[in-house]
Amino acid sequence: MYPRRFVMTHSQPYFPSVNASDGGAFRRFSAMRLAFAFMLAVLAAPAGAAEDPQVFTVRGVAVDATADSAARARDQALAAGQAAALNRLFSRLALASDRDKLPPVSTEAVNDLVKDFEVADEKTSSVRYLAALTVRFKPDAVRNLLRERGVGFAETPSKPLLVLPVYELVGALSLWDDPNPWRAAWDRLPPTDGLVPVARAKGDLQDIALIGAEQAVRGDDKRLTAIARRHGAADVLVARAGMRFPEGVSPAEGSGPWLQVTLSRFGTSQLEQTRVEAFYRESGESEEALFNRAAAVIAAQVQENWKRNNRLRFDTGDELTVEVPLNSLAQWLEIKGKLEKVPFIRRSDLIFLTRKGARLRLNFIGDEEQLRLALIQSDLSLVRGATSLVLRQGAADNEDGRGKSAAP
Repeated sequence: MYPRRFVMTHSQPYFPSVNASDGGAFRRFSAMRLAFAFMLAVLAAPAGAAEDPQVFTVRGVAVDATADSAARARDQALAAGQAAALNRLFSRLALASDRDKLPPVSTEAVNDLVKDFEVADEKTSSVRYLAALTVRFKPDAVRNLLRERGVGFAETPSKPLLVLPVYELVGALSLWDDPNPWRAAWDRLPPTDGLVPVARAKGDLQDIALIGAEQAVRGDDKRLTAIARRHGAADVLVARAGMRFPEGVSPAEGSGPWLQVTLSRFGTSQLEQTRVEAFYRESGESEEALFNRAAAVIAAQVQENWKRNNRLRFDTGDELTVEVPLNSLAQWLEIKGKLEKVPFIRRSDLIFLTRKGARLRLNFIGDEEQLRLALIQSDLSLVRGATSLVLRQGAADNEDGRGKSAAP
């Protein structure tokens, strides 16, 4: 689409000078030059958006079917398992508000969208079949279906989010100490199947030394950064929860209590906002069930907010020219590979490549802030330099501190 040119600076030549009278050296130089030209052509090939295969793979689908024969039970189980996997994929990618636009999951739809599947832990009898499936879907076919139906969706996987559940009781804050029914409720949640992995702190001696309840609630940047790094997370969600009662009513009287949860997210975004949620106890609901329900709702909100903020908007887009500082060919290959997996990038064109850096033209959908957030998930940062935009590996210089962002 775009013309590409390559610049090799005279100050840093790629090849030593060779005397043409030295036939062997000249032939070696010519072979080296041809090899380099081939390598550069490969490196300069324009890159389109390449899907992350894990996003379109659904694992651990349990199947169990009984029929008049083992073969028929197996067929029924595999069909039901692939349909269940497709429903899980739709839940992972599509906004909940758009799910009613999706067609019913039928055998025909499954056959059109499934790429292949694996079977593990098979158990059979004469009439029963049990197994666990891993189902891989065709990314383009899934995207096309969602777009045709007008379903908003995202496919950018987030780095893990670490949740710190702080429990408040009669003014005292608890994070690691027991009892903490709020932390127990988060520990009871099943593993997430969404785009945002939720990490749980261990609560061991090292965690206790890194941060306490008051420091978490206060938003201590240094300590939040330290515990996030320990658990491989990019962001930390501090969820402070405590029971509230109508004014003038004591907890013992038990009239109309509710669970109040204050959510503050610290990490990649610089938006400052605190969100407060109230969960009222339903008739006959125990306190443990109330805490479980609140944790499940907030965990679902995390997934939906991520999808909403990273929704692929095919009707908008832009182009940016970025400078990429480099210190090795291996680094360039790593950056190039990461760019190919960012869903927002339609195309990446190399303008020139030298030993010290490259210049790229990025054609992307959505807006620049969405692109920036998606790049962070791949350990790439887009920052504004003195004269141009700069794409770097790792965190940006201005992101050493952890910002406080919209929750959750």
